[in-house]
Amino acid sequence: MSTNEKMFLGSMFYPLYAIASQISPEPHSSGIQIIEAENFKLHCLQTLTGVKFILITDPKFVGVDIVLRRVYEIYSDYVLKNPFYALEMPIRCDLFLENLKLLLEEVEKFGISYK
Repeated sequence: MSTNEKMFLGSMFYPLYAIASQISPEPHSSGIQIIEAENFKLHCLQTLTGVKFILITDPKFVGVDIVLRRVYEIYSDYVLKNPFYALEMPIRCDLFLENLKLLLEEVEKFGISYK
């Protein structure tokens, strides 16, 4: 997936997230956290700074909250502490990408948990 396609996907998700948080019957709703479909689940973690991490998984995969928290830790360690990174710009940080790849390979190899 190209950077433009990723940005397009993110720009499609953002309005849905904002609408969901506004029309939710829950006061002070944080928006969409999970969308379940027959063939996939879309999980979203919004950080306190407003950054959203989206993870699409197999419907049987559980433990996604652990993976998303770990992605946020990697983001905090390698992107937010990078003096050359500008907020709201695509992430171009080799250490972040390398550590994210290692995390996803570990999850793919060992899994977190399946129902």
